Amino acid sequence: QVQLVESGGGSVQAGGSLRLACTASGYMYSIHCMGWFRQAPGKEREGVATIYRHGTFSYYADSVKGRFTISQDNAKNALYLQMNSLSPDDTAMYYCAAAGTDGCQDLSQYNFWGQGTQVTVSS
Repeated sequence: QVQLVESGGGSVQAGGSLRLACTASGYMYSIHCMGWFRQAPGKEREGVATIYRHGTFSYYADSVKGRFTISQDNAKNALYLQMNSLSPDDTAMYYCAAAGTDGCQDLSQYNFWGQGTQVTVSS
């Protein structure tokens, strides 16, 4: 089992920045991919950024490319999401997730999820 705890969410004005953090614990040796996902009210959960745990390959949704950066510190079992140039469209609950397979871009492969951290961007 893997446990994930997110932090760093909050309220910010458009154009601002936030840095999300996810602390993982448990049997991390089984994890191949880590990712950030978000869900806005009335919308489906979507992938924001994912990263291969044992390398540097990362994936970004088109809507966040150039603004968000995913990074990890495996020694600390930590995952980060630096979010810059935030817009009201980025308002959502953000979730950290882990997958035990190599399908990093496939939301269905993620079987461990945190409780989420709320990000609210005002115009």
